[in-house]
Order: sequence, then structure tokens, then C-alpha cells
Amino acid sequence: MKINSNFLQLKDSYLFATVGRKTAEYKRAHPDKEVIRLSIGDVTRPLAPAVIAAMHKAVEELAHPETFKGYGPDQYCYAYDALLDTILASYARKGITLEKGEVFVSDGAKSDCGNILDIFSVDNTVLVPDPVYPVYLDTNVMAGRKILFADANEQNGFLPMPDEGVKADIIYLCSPNNPTGAAYTREQLRAWVDYARKNDAVILYDAAYEYFVADERCARSIYQVEGAKECAIELCSYSKTAGFTGVRCGYTIVPEALVREGTSLNRLWARRQSTKFNGVSYITQMGAAAVFTPEGEREIGENIDYYRENAKIISECLDGLGIWYTGGKNSPYIWMKCPNGMTSWEFFDYLLQNAQVVGTPGSGFGANGEGFFRLTAFGTHENTRRACERIRALLKK
Repeated sequence: MKINSNFLQLKDSYLFATVGRKTAEYKRAHPDKEVIRLSIGDVTRPLAPAVIAAMHKAVEELAHPETFKGYGPDQYCYAYDALLDTILASYARKGITLEKGEVFVSDGAKSDCGNILDIFSVDNTVLVPDPVYPVYLDTNVMAGRKILFADANEQNGFLPMPDEGVKADIIYLCSPNNPTGAAYTREQLRAWVDYARKNDAVILYDAAYEYFVADERCARSIYQVEGAKECAIELCSYSKTAGFTGVRCGYTIVPEALVREGTSLNRLWARRQSTKFNGVSYITQMGAAAVFTPEGEREIGENIDYYRENAKIISECLDGLGIWYTGGKNSPYIWMKCPNGMTSWEFFDYLLQNAQVVGTPGSGFGANGEGFFRLTAFGTHENTRRACERIRALLKK
């Protein structure tokens, strides 16, 4: 018996554990100090009433023989029409036409970001941005693929563009981005689509934060770019859109037009899912089906506006201090440059010790994250305002 030795190449996932440990140590040493966390990557607003009502109704249906549901429908990899119809309608409102068989419901975008690799050979070369959401990198390290890095930096606004001198087979893009909050315009994505088509590559497009996009120039789906259906798989999530971080539901779009080596990737993914995945619970699917209804969209829109207001509060604070940052405008993340040449962890300690505010050191997301710092908009208005008051008072000195 041999283990998968690629796992031994993984770096320890110490970032959030270290943030938690340092925060806990400070609180034990200073029990009289209130610490405000702007490092929260989880949502804090409750589920929309329309979602709760739909889930309650689904629970009641499972209590009676005549409405009881077991396994989901086989035809669409265990997804129910009620949910698929609302997903298709949400794309139609963005000017995109999809078929039900192109939508695959899952337990979240993070799972699909890793699992989708099952349909690709380990001989493919993968391009991931630096800094990066860890799952893109780690899942490919686990598989033993060759990994290249797209250079995201202050000069390009942390939105790297294609390099014609680099040949990649699988390309990870996330827009709006985690951790940097930067969002590609449609024209910028067009360059990536052209590159992928020219190189016979496949883009894995993480659109988990698309509902935060307010700028009409920015894409909410890569399929708003002509030709993308021939080269891109889109991964979406209800986690940040509708607060489903504790409920778990997402969906991945694999267009019928996406063919490589004469083989439909849609068929490969359908075969993979029907073999290794038994679907999302009926209760969860019915709750998700309520998200993109008129009532559901109005209610989740209120929660997203709440987080947008927090992002605006943080952005205005940094604007007033003259600190460079990305994000905040189309994203719940704000990626700021550490002041006075501090490293990411130096600034973490400085902010915690002197302002009792916690963020996330950018170096934990990759080499290009050094010297940068992530703040999030997922707290309360009160805590966000108070944290910014403390930051403003500290950095104005």
C-alpha cells in the first residue's frame, strides 16, 4: 500500500489558525479590551424569510407519505426542477440562455472547485493567480499537477491578464476575487476567453461573489463574454449570495458547447457526479429555489446592501487615510496595502495590539500577498464603524 505522496507537498494551512491563536492569546492577556474582527469570512446576517418559509414547507412535506421525497431526480444529477428553473431564470436576467442539463447543483462552490479536477488529466498544466484562494492551489498539489502562477500585484490592480508566453491548460479565475476584492471588467475577461480558446484551455471561473457586483462594466458571469461557453466552466455559490454558509448549496455550469478531445465535458462531469455524489438535500434545494424568486431576491438584496454599506465604511476610512486598496466597490473584501512598509504579520500585530482590530495577513494567500492585508464587510454596521474609528485614530498618528 502506498499513500498519495503529493499530500506531503502541501504547506501547513496555518493562516486562520494562527489568526485565531494570536487573537485568543491577546484576549486572555487583556480581558478588559474589546476585540473587533474584520477578518470574518463568514456571513452574519440570517437567512431571508422567503428561504426559511420554503424550507419549513419542505420539512412539512417530508412528514407525510403523499409528499415525502427520497433521492432526487436522476435526470439532472438529483436536482429538482423548482431549483433549476430559478437558476435558469437568474441567468436569463443577465442575458444568458442555459439548458437544465448544463446546471449541476452541489453542496458548494469550494467542493466543486476541487472535485471538477476529476475530469481532467493530471498531465495538464494549471495556472492560478498569486495571491490565491487556497483550494485552487492545494487541490492541484494533491493531484501532482504542474502549477504556474499569474502575477497579481499592485501595478495591475491584482487583476492579472493573459501572458502569451505562458501555456496553460486549466486556468482559475475568481471575480470578484477572494482575497483581493478586485473584479474583472467584461473587456478584461474577453482577453482571457480569447487566450483560452487560442490555447485550447479551460477556464474554471469562480463567481461566488457575483451578486456584489454593482459596476455595469464588470461581469457577473463569464458567459456574458461571447465564446465563453466553448472554454469556461462557471462555479457559483449560495453561501455569500444568500447566507448559505451553514446550509451548503451551490451550482456549477458546464455548457454543452464545451468539448475537448472530441469529448463533452458536460457528460464527463455528469458521470462523475452521478458516481461520487448523491445530491443536495430536498430541504436545502427548496430553500435555494426561493432565493432567485422576486421576493427572495429582494430580501437577499437587503442583506447584500447591508454588507455593501460595511464595505463602503471601510473604503471611505482608507480613502481618508490615503491608503491604497482594491475591492470594497464590487466585493465584500477590501485588500489594503500595509502602511509604513510593514509586512502583513507586522501590521496584524500592530493593529491588534494598538487598535484591537483583527484582519487577515495577505501573505497567507501567497507570496504576492506579502505587504497587504484583507478586511471584510461581513460584520455589523456598529462594529465596522467602531473598527474604522480605531484604525483612523491609530494610522493618523
